[in-house]
Amino acid sequence: MALLDRISWPIVAVLCLTLGLAPFAPEPHLWEKLKMLAAGELRRAIDVFDLLWHALPWLLAILKGWRGLRQS
Repeated sequence: MALLDRISWPIVAVLCLTLGLAPFAPEPHLWEKLKMLAAGELRRAIDVFDLLWHALPWLLAILKGWRGLRQS
């Protein structure tokens, strides 16, 4: 977990706003993949990988925030 402490919040924010939301038009890719997951249409391996890739920065932010709250 020391790795989470070494990553700064500005880096996490940039990752969330770029990789986490790209491409921006017509809608964020992560949102599209989450809608596919909810509809049961997320079947291909590339779609699952794509969901995980775009969700990674958000998961990093959640884990970093949770760790920060537990330490304070």
